[in-house]
Amino acid sequence: MTKELKRVSTVVLLMFVALFISSSVIQVLAVDELKADARNSRTLYASYSAERGPILVDGQPIAFSQAADDEFKFQRVYTNGPLYAPVTGYLTLNQGNTGLEDALNSYLSGTSNTQFFDQVNAIITGQNSKGASVELTIDPVVQQAAWDALGDYQGAVIAIRPKTGEIIAMVSKPTFDPNLFAIHDSEQVIATYNQLLDDPAGPLFNRTLAGALDPPGSTFKLVVASAAIDSGAFTADSAFPNPATLTLPQSSFQISNSDGAACGSGDTATIATAIRLSCNIPMAELGQQLGYRAILEQATKFGFNESIDIPLSSTPSVYPRVLDEPQTMLSAFGQSSVRASPLQMAMVSMAIANGGMIMKPNLVEGIMSSDLNPIETFSPEIFRQAMSQQTAAKMTELMVASVANGAANTATIDGVDVAGKTGTAENDAGDPYTLWFTGFAPAADPEVVVAVVVQNGGGLGQDGLSSRISAPIGKQVLEAVLKK
Repeated sequence: MTKELKRVSTVVLLMFVALFISSSVIQVLAVDELKADARNSRTLYASYSAERGPILVDGQPIAFSQAADDEFKFQRVYTNGPLYAPVTGYLTLNQGNTGLEDALNSYLSGTSNTQFFDQVNAIITGQNSKGASVELTIDPVVQQAAWDALGDYQGAVIAIRPKTGEIIAMVSKPTFDPNLFAIHDSEQVIATYNQLLDDPAGPLFNRTLAGALDPPGSTFKLVVASAAIDSGAFTADSAFPNPATLTLPQSSFQISNSDGAACGSGDTATIATAIRLSCNIPMAELGQQLGYRAILEQATKFGFNESIDIPLSSTPSVYPRVLDEPQTMLSAFGQSSVRASPLQMAMVSMAIANGGMIMKPNLVEGIMSSDLNPIETFSPEIFRQAMSQQTAAKMTELMVASVANGAANTATIDGVDVAGKTGTAENDAGDPYTLWFTGFAPAADPEVVVAVVVQNGGGLGQDGLSSRISAPIGKQVLEAVLKK
């Protein structure tokens, strides 16, 4: 064989090897990624040719497929669509999928690798292919209570069982009706999508975990106080100078407490008093002594700066990785460039409620095949130990005091020790405040943690206060769980 023929043979052989490797990667390693790609029209149309599995709450469908008289064979239907839209998302022909319709698309459409034999069986028997059903952790009573409590406010509510991480309520407003996206009229779907996308109120965003996040305000004081007490260098009784105003270092900018006065009586104020009365100046002084690295380390333990998959993907809450001294002091009471979601602040409360342990938040109880055989079941999973049990116990005491006789007293429930913290966060100059509440009950043996955010000042601009708006919302959700 001539040298030229050997070279050609070698090149051809290498080409076949490359083709074999690339096809193997596509067919085996990249199959799930390609199926999940919203641009994959074959997967999209295949999902309409089979009966898509239902999404269930307490055994009842909140999303299911019914027969359609067109080439798509089935149409998605959402019962009480606006209530559950942040959870289900929507399924469309040409605008992609969102929510659980997207995150669990392969299961719902029956195309996941774990459903391969179900697909083969359907082909052999000639039966119609069916997707898996997904049972959620959502409690319909608590979901409705959160919806009712939030009323006409722009914001979000999330409630989680601290011992398991099960999400039992997830409400975001303003919302939308996913049935508008399920129709098989592409032009109408696009028109609806553009209309909602252009709405400045942002109804398409799930505010419990995504979108443009808000400064957490005084709810972030829980993170800073936890960092201080857990370090061993401070106690709840550690005291700081107590002026009515404080000029930040390296600037002429002055900060004050919410009422413009000192934090209680006396020349000094403790961490305990600062949490109970929600004072800014003692927390800023504490932040100055801690330094941003210590606060960043504690925030990271709670889950800041990472996306949490529940399995919906969350926008990472933010604690900046580099801050100067005045920015660190502002961050110590949830201002500067600190940003958080209700999911994140619920995780902060979860750690305190659960002896320092954060359980991984989860929306899905189980996935079952069309013949009701379990495909996947979800068990409680530890996310992270955020602080010691001793620190969590002390933080619980501070939060109980905040509700019993402090700034969060509008979350009081007769006969129940409630642990809570309010936050009224400033935005740009002149803009309405963002109003927060996070907490749990009963304090001694918590059944539920809750986080509430009300945006746009609750319609009251800078006159809106968390104690008047967000804390009572949180109270109603806590009561809905405790009364069951």
